[in-house]
Amino acid sequence: MPYICIRGVEHYYEWVKKPSGSLVKPVMVFIHGWAGSARYWKSTADALVDKFDCLLYDLRGFGRSRGQPNIAEPSSSVVESQSIAEKSAAIKELTYELDEYAEDLAALLDELQLQRVYINAHSMGASIATLFINSYPQRVERGILTCSGIFEYDEKAFTAFHKFGGYVVKFRPKWLGKIPFVDRIFMARFLHSPIPSSERQAFLQDFLEADYDAALGTIYTSVSKAQAELMPDEFAKLTVPTLLVAGEYDQIIPAEMGRQAAAKSENIEFAMIPNTSHFPMLEDASTYLHLVREFLQVNPPEPQAG
Repeated sequence: MPYICIRGVEHYYEWVKKPSGSLVKPVMVFIHGWAGSARYWKSTADALVDKFDCLLYDLRGFGRSRGQPNIAEPSSSVVESQSIAEKSAAIKELTYELDEYAEDLAALLDELQLQRVYINAHSMGASIATLFINSYPQRVERGILTCSGIFEYDEKAFTAFHKFGGYVVKFRPKWLGKIPFVDRIFMARFLHSPIPSSERQAFLQDFLEADYDAALGTIYTSVSKAQAELMPDEFAKLTVPTLLVAGEYDQIIPAEMGRQAAAKSENIEFAMIPNTSHFPMLEDASTYLHLVREFLQVNPPEPQAG
C-alpha cells in the first residue's frame, strides 16, 4: 500500500485516476470524518474520475495511517541521527487540534508537489478543510463541505458527549466486528436511507481500528467550546467558492446547522438532500453527484453505446 511520511507520521494515500491522453486534469482531494477513512469516498471519486484526478488519504491516527511517528534508528550517519532527533522533537509538538490536521494536509500537498486543488471533505474533515482553505486560499480552487455546520456551546451537553465518547473509544473489542448485524446497529444513527453492507462493515472496521489517542483527542478538539466559538468566524472568512451539502435527517450535524454556516458567507452555497442523514454521498449518490457536478460546472460522462 502507498504510504507517505507527513510531519514524521506515515500516512496512507491513494490516487483514483483514469487515463486521459494529453489532458491534464485538476486534482480533487477527499477528506474523511471522525473514526473513518478514505474508503467511504472511493465511490464518489470513481464517479468524478472523468474530470478529476482524485487523491484520497487517511487522516493521522485513522484508517490505515499511523497515529504515532515512525522514527527508526539510523544505521550509521551522525547527520541522520541529528535529523531524526530533530524530527522527533517536532513530532512531539503535534496535537489533535483540527488546525494541526490542516497543516498535515498542507504538508501532504507539498510532498506530492500539488500547488492548487479542489477539496471535498466530510463532517470533522469538513472543519479541517475550512481551516485549511482559510489558511491557504491560494491553494484551493473550490471546496465542497459535506455535513458541516455551526453548533452552539452547551456545557452540560458537551461534557456528557465527551464522557460517552470516552467510553465508546475505550470499549472497542476487535470481536465486536464479528457479531452478526452489529454493523447495522453501529450505523443506525448515521443513516436514514440504506447503504451497501460492505460500506457499513468498512465503517465499523475503521472505527474499531482507529488509534486510541487520535480518536479520543479529536472528540475533545472537534466538539469543544473553542471550536464552537471559532467556526462561525471561519465560515464567514471563506473567500473560495464553497458548496455546503447537508442531509435532511442528519442527527450528527443537523441540516439547520449547515444552513446557519452557509449564511455566514456569500461564497457558500447551501444544498440539502432529502431522505438522507450523515452520509448523503452514499445514501443518495445520484443527487449528491448532480449537486457537486453542477457546482463544479462539469458534466457527467456520456453513456457508452452498448
